[in-house]
Amino acid sequence: MNQTGPMTASDVSPSAFPLSIDATDTLLRGAGYVPDRALATVLFLALRMGRPLLLEGEAGVGKTEVARTLAKALGRRLIRLQCYEGLDLSGAVYEWNYAAQMIAIRLAEAAGESDKGEIGSDVFSERYLLRRPLLDALMPDPAGPPVLLIDELDRTDEAFEAFLLEVLSDFQVTIPELGTIKAALPPLIILTSNRTREIHDALKRRCLYHWVDYPSAERELEILSARLPGLPERLSREVVAFVQALRKEDVFKVPGVAETLDWASALVELDAAALDPAIVGDTLGVLLKYQDDIARTDAGRIERLIAETREALRPRE
Repeated sequence: MNQTGPMTASDVSPSAFPLSIDATDTLLRGAGYVPDRALATVLFLALRMGRPLLLEGEAGVGKTEVARTLAKALGRRLIRLQCYEGLDLSGAVYEWNYAAQMIAIRLAEAAGESDKGEIGSDVFSERYLLRRPLLDALMPDPAGPPVLLIDELDRTDEAFEAFLLEVLSDFQVTIPELGTIKAALPPLIILTSNRTREIHDALKRRCLYHWVDYPSAERELEILSARLPGLPERLSREVVAFVQALRKEDVFKVPGVAETLDWASALVELDAAALDPAIVGDTLGVLLKYQDDIARTDAGRIERLIAETREALRPRE
């Protein structure tokens, strides 16, 4: 399946699935996402096999961005279902437009219509159906099946997971008043989880699985170059080395790639050419999101981390 030799953007059509792992890697990089080989492989397989893909990992490592990038690269619509505690069918699949239904019933009665069965079949038709993300993703689309992102699934409860089994297995939903609605062409489904709780095995078995870890220093530097191409090289290297060192420290919430990008952008806005203790201390709130972590990262710790950063970069200079 895997092609040999260097890939170019012309090897991938924006309207078709990539034909190899290398082409998948090229597709994502062309849209600004820098995957590792394992992620490119599992995404290629998910596309070729028509299987949902479950991405787990810490917050901020780029799970949601995979779906955004895939939709952009393939020219497909992105439909996002943001999960939360208490999410139910009315928020995820459909609900009836009760106000419009009541108006229709009143108008039918005023017109002298008395067949309750006929009135009922009319008001419970697709005209009064409000499609939510899951149902919307099953509808035909001229641009091709959309990318359906079911984001932070671990925030929902097991009852909602059980409902998803029908969607993930058969790409269909059942509406009692209308029957079963099945996708003519299945959407590209990506689920994400921050693993605040375990996802049930029955759901995992219906998906391909990949753990998205924090990137290596080399790949994080690639990500910075791809997303912030104007960033000075020295500052890029120091930012990545500092964040990599900070991730080894005792902090409650380790900064993810999203925080690295935000911090680098903030340093550019402050016209920083290199790291120094003062500017790092002033911008810690971009990297760290808990006051206890910020309080523990005092001036002494910052100076030590900067020294470790410079030492790690010394052989390259």
